[in-house]
Amino acid sequence: MVLNLALALSFLQEDPVAATPAAANSSALAEMIHNSGPVAFAVLVILLLASIFSWTIMLSKWSSFRKAQMQGQRFIRAFRKSTRLSEIASVAEQFKPSPLVAVFTEIHDEYFRQTSGRGLPRNPLALERAAQTASSEALTVMEQRMTWLATIAAIAPFIGLFGTVMGIIDAFHGLGTAGAATLRAVAPGISEALITTAAGLVVAIPAVVGYNQLTARLREFAARMDDFGRELLNAIENAAMVTPPVTAAPPEEPRRRTF
Repeated sequence: MVLNLALALSFLQEDPVAATPAAANSSALAEMIHNSGPVAFAVLVILLLASIFSWTIMLSKWSSFRKAQMQGQRFIRAFRKSTRLSEIASVAEQFKPSPLVAVFTEIHDEYFRQTSGRGLPRNPLALERAAQTASSEALTVMEQRMTWLATIAAIAPFIGLFGTVMGIIDAFHGLGTAGAATLRAVAPGISEALITTAAGLVVAIPAVVGYNQLTARLREFAARMDDFGRELLNAIENAAMVTPPVTAAPPEEPRRRTF
């Protein structure tokens, strides 16, 4: 749209001159930002704050997910080396950043409520529901502030476009006031207005990439929690089947009377 507008204005030039390529350097960019109108400047400030917020979310999530993955791998190794659930329960707090700890704790507590730690669980479906509940709660915690990242990725280009539209309106208003329908008269205003669109894309593109990457990591964590829940349930059932049941002593036969 802006390109067609510039071509149309070129035909209205009074004194056509040879176009020279503009040097895209930092000083020219800083000058255009400095000469921006109040609306464009406000849009740039909003986009700057949105960019800082989105990068804060992405860096914090990547750091927390990395810690959760490392602690989860350590917890799995400790779980598979141990032969008793009580041993894992006593050291589970050491691997707390991992969501697998929440799944283990919920299943372990439900199993002890049913059997006091011995024998087959009376209600295996309750253990499965406990695992699903723990996985859902852990994912909910890990997904915090992800909606803000998606919102910034979606609306940042439109905020930048709003600044561009307002800048073009101001440029044409100044063109009508000056009464000089030349590209040289309107080009500075249009170039300053286009900065907000570029800023919106600069904010939105990293947010989109970060959101997609973090969402993929969340799906991996969800799959690992489901797999670990099934593995833990199998381990409980296998251990309960190996443990010999406690049988009551056979009743003594009544002694026969002798005459």
